[in-house]
Amino acid sequence: YTSALHNETVDQVTATQDELKAAYRRLCMLYHPDKHRDPELKTQAEQLFNLVHEAYEVLSDPQARAIYDIYGKRGLDVEGWEVVERKRTPAEIREEYERLQKEREERRLQQRTNPKGTISVGIDATDLFDRYEEDYEDVVGGGVPHVEINKMHISQSIEAPLTSKDTAVLSGSLTTHNGNGGGTINLALRRVTSAKGWGEIELGAGDTHGPLFGMKIFRNLTPRCFVTAQCGLQFSSRGVRPGVTTVLARHLDKNTMGYLQWRWGIQSSMNTSVVRDTKSTHFTFAMQLGIPHTFVMMSYQYKFQDDDQTKIKGSVKSGFFGTVVEYGAERKISRHSVLGATVSVGVPQGVSLKIKLNRASQTYFFPIHLTDQLLPSAVFYATVGPLVFYLAIQQLVIRPYVRAQKEEDLEKQRESSASNIAKKKQEAEAAVSLIILNAWYGKFVTDNSRKHERAKVIDVTVPLQCLVKDSKLILTEAIKSGLPGFYDPCVGEEKSLKVLYQFRGVMHQVLSGDTEPLRIPKQSHRIDADT
Repeated sequence: YTSALHNETVDQVTATQDELKAAYRRLCMLYHPDKHRDPELKTQAEQLFNLVHEAYEVLSDPQARAIYDIYGKRGLDVEGWEVVERKRTPAEIREEYERLQKEREERRLQQRTNPKGTISVGIDATDLFDRYEEDYEDVVGGGVPHVEINKMHISQSIEAPLTSKDTAVLSGSLTTHNGNGGGTINLALRRVTSAKGWGEIELGAGDTHGPLFGMKIFRNLTPRCFVTAQCGLQFSSRGVRPGVTTVLARHLDKNTMGYLQWRWGIQSSMNTSVVRDTKSTHFTFAMQLGIPHTFVMMSYQYKFQDDDQTKIKGSVKSGFFGTVVEYGAERKISRHSVLGATVSVGVPQGVSLKIKLNRASQTYFFPIHLTDQLLPSAVFYATVGPLVFYLAIQQLVIRPYVRAQKEEDLEKQRESSASNIAKKKQEAEAAVSLIILNAWYGKFVTDNSRKHERAKVIDVTVPLQCLVKDSKLILTEAIKSGLPGFYDPCVGEEKSLKVLYQFRGVMHQVLSGDTEPLRIPKQSHRIDADT
């Protein structure tokens, strides 16, 4: 619209109504289709003429202009929630815009700081299946299974961009297990050295492991291959414990990555893995040789293409420690939350149920140890219990809550729009109740003695329709050639304006002199059906 009503220097934001009207009239005369005889130029003129009229309608309406100043043309075309904004005053629209801007700034800040957190609560529920001898039930409270929290872990990290290349990462954690616990705090400084890599220095301290100093480097060797190298020194009462870890990764194809890892230190090992991730599946195969852990692991995950992003997964891991089979599922339960449950069955680990909730960048993890033995009852309840519980919550809580929220939002929309329905309907009816069917301006030959003379008229149907407002057309005592979209087809001769229009489905016609005032519709203009 800025270009449509440029008027050489007119500004859509600060221009007054008089300036807009003057620009509108000049551009209507410039782009009037009847001024161009070439078909191609005539088509272009019609497009520009319609654009000028559309721009003037928006910019001359304070409410529509306020929406356009804030949201642009997109704000005038959208439907749904955005339409509600059209009913507000310009001040309210700008207030709403500032609120949305503030929310965007908060989201941008969160993306820059990238806060991450994990809360893990370990639960020992082995007393549900591994009961003591019968005589223990004689003790007070002995008949009630004993379930306790035996470990907890809380960690949090946050990033602070220092420059375009430097970032500080502050992280900390607290851990407790069977009454004993400790904590650590770490500070890492990361610098992007080039488009191919970055480096990081880490400093840490804790009451269980002592001070820590480490370095980490990432480098893209080729477009399909990268390497990371990490080394650290852990200081403790037992001395200094060094450690080195190196990972080499390569894209095997579009969806497959291969990894080689070498670790030296407290737990030395060599590991190789292949990960294939597609739109519907995720597959991992890993093999490790090390002290004390040597194992082979394979996992598979299937992704359903539904709105809830449902996934089912299973894995097998076997090594010197024994064998573990895991299976589970996860599903999106809200816009920012994903709930998952995994059953772990192993020898000699027993049976465990792991529940995980991801809420935005926060993770809540609840590993529940059910039994140290392979009991079919524990496997059954660990599998069926979460499923039944989820379905019950879905039917009794989540769906009724979502349905109530939708009904409440719908009721609010109905209440807010009820007062405008009649007005909008009236405006819609008024917008189409007066239709200019044909309009000509110029010299008409009405005298029989002058039939040999040629009429000199121009078609002004479109510009005259543009002047209709609220189903009314009012022209004052002025020469009509000065109207937007009009020009003088016969200079120095007597001219008239002839209009054929339809009002409320009835045909009307009027012939008005060049300087005569004109107001339509009028009852006297009506064309009787008999004539």
